[in-house]
This record gives sequence, structure tokens and C-alpha cells, in this order.
Amino acid sequence: MIIVVDQYISTTLKAFKSSIKQSSIPSWSCLASWDFSDDPCAVPHRTRFICGVSCSPDATRITQITLDPIGYSGQLTPLISQLTQLTTLDLSDNYFFGRIPSSISSLRNLQTLTLTSNSFSGSIPDSVTALKSLETLDLSHNALSGKLPKSLNSLTSLKRLDLSYNKLTGFLPKLPFNLLELALKANSLSGYVSKSTFDGLTLLEVVELSDNSFSGTLGAWFFLLPSLQQVDLANNSFTHVEISKPAGGNSDLVAVNLGFNKIEGNLPANFADYPMLSSLSLRYNRLRGAIPLGYSKKKSLRRLFLDGNFLIGTPPAEFFAGDMEVTGSLGDNCLRGCPANSQLCSPRQKPYAICKRAYSGKPRF
Repeated sequence: MIIVVDQYISTTLKAFKSSIKQSSIPSWSCLASWDFSDDPCAVPHRTRFICGVSCSPDATRITQITLDPIGYSGQLTPLISQLTQLTTLDLSDNYFFGRIPSSISSLRNLQTLTLTSNSFSGSIPDSVTALKSLETLDLSHNALSGKLPKSLNSLTSLKRLDLSYNKLTGFLPKLPFNLLELALKANSLSGYVSKSTFDGLTLLEVVELSDNSFSGTLGAWFFLLPSLQQVDLANNSFTHVEISKPAGGNSDLVAVNLGFNKIEGNLPANFADYPMLSSLSLRYNRLRGAIPLGYSKKKSLRRLFLDGNFLIGTPPAEFFAGDMEVTGSLGDNCLRGCPANSQLCSPRQKPYAICKRAYSGKPRF
């Protein structure tokens, strides 16, 4: 018995292909093999629909569209909503443009939506928050603008969210509680990073918010998120950071980048109490005071960038011992006695006059 795929599905695939410029479809590509004289789900695929489409086990429903990344140019047809059994839609690394259709909300079985590295524009449709089965949402490297959907936290199955390298503005809304990875770098997001936004995110491992306009104080609660491993908040406008010792001395935190902000005060001593921390950058802020001795006793530390601040005193001798093996930079500070032959001391320290002025004419260095 020959099972013929639903007519609506065939019509939708035709509309999908026709919305793409013919000149951008090479003869050897997946889309070129979409010949509708045959059933898209018929097996075996010898000459037609050889790639780009996957079907359900009973060969009656399209479950995946995964295009090859060869530069297809066109728009995503609103008729994509007809493929209600779709679990994966991956159009990454092509030249799709225009808006993401709001009708995408009909894809209630969608688990993976990957539109990265295209030219989609306009706002992220609020209707995307209706996709309750969604586990991965990657819209990075597009030209999306406007604010993040307010009901983002309603995506209760979402584990990975990447909206990096767009033109998004506004504040962070409350986030989905099952999130593992959050990447929003290189946008124009602003405001505070508040505890209410991250409330209940006990599984969150990776936070990438660099190259935005976040400001204010980063509270001690942030680094106490129980599963946190990697943090990149570089190139923002944070002015203060509060660090508490990890509860029970346990933490999975491995890497922290807070470089190129406006952080004031003394270098936080409690970073030395995070047992797994191997990479720390606080470069080019407005930090003062001496380097805490605990940093030099931290055996897990491998990369340390403190350059471009106003640190004073003599750097701990342990940094220059053979068994410490720390790379990075303590340069462009107000330190004294930093060995000129050590790469850690490059670039050279600030001129005396600048350091004197920074400490109101009362040098302690």
C-alpha cells in the first residue's frame, strides 16, 4: 500500500520552496531535489527529496526541515504553520530575510527552532511563546530589533536560548526556569540584571550577556546560582559587583569575564573561594587596592586578567613561581615590583602621575 503524504503538507512545501529565490538554489542542493512529482515521504529517496526533509515513522507527516547552509535567499512562508507535526526547523547559515511569521505559533510540537546567521528583521513575534515544546531557540546573528517577548518565561521546556548579535533593546524579562544556556550578547539591552529575572533558574549553567548596556550593581545572588559554570558580562556598564562565598564552599563556577565595565571598589576577595574557578577577567574597570593574597593561593586559577585598573601594592610572589602557571595580565595598573621579564606584567604599569591623581594625591603604591 502506498501512503501519500497529506495534500496540505505538499502544498506547504511547495510554498516554502517557491518563497526562495530560484537563483539561490544550486542544482546540487537539497532544495533542488524537492521534486513534487513524488511523495516527499516516499522511501527510498533516490533522486527526489534526498535531503532537507524528515518524516514520521508512518511516512505521513513532515517532522523536520533542516536545510543545507549554502546561501538560500528568500522569506519564510507563513504557510509553515501547516506543518503542525514539525519538531525541528533549522534554516541556519543562509540568507533568509523579512519577518519571522507570527503563524509559527501553530507549530506546537516544535522542539528546535534554529534560524541563526540569516537576515531576519523586525521584532521577535510574541506568538513564539506559544511553543510550549520548544527546547532550543537560536535566532542569533540576524537583524532582529525591538524588545524581548514579555512572556518568555512561559517557554517551560526551553533549555537553550541564543539571541546574540541582533539589535534587541529594552530590559531582561523573567526567564524560563528550565534554562541551561542563555546567550544575548552583542545587542543593545539595558537596565539592571535583577534577581527576579533569574529567580528559580537552578539549572542555569552558561550566561553570556556581553556587549550590551547593562548597568548598576551585580548582586551576590548571581554567582550563587547553583549550577552556574560560565559567565561573560564583559563590555557593559556595571559599576559594582558583590561576591559572597559559595554556600558550603561548593560551586561549579569555572570562568568569569567582567572585563571592560565601570566596576569600582576593591578587587573582590571572595572569588578566591570558588573551588573550580580557572579563568577570571576584571580587566579595564576602575578597581583599586591590593590584589588579595587568596588569589595567589588558588591552585585552580590558570587565566587571570586584571590589567587596566588602579591596583596598588606588590603582586603576590606566588604568581611568578613555576608551579602556579598563571597566564594573563596585571599590566596597566599602579603596582610596584612587578617583574619586567614576566608576561604577567605586560603592558607596563601606569605613569606615577596618573596613579597619584587616581588616589587624590595620596599615593600608597
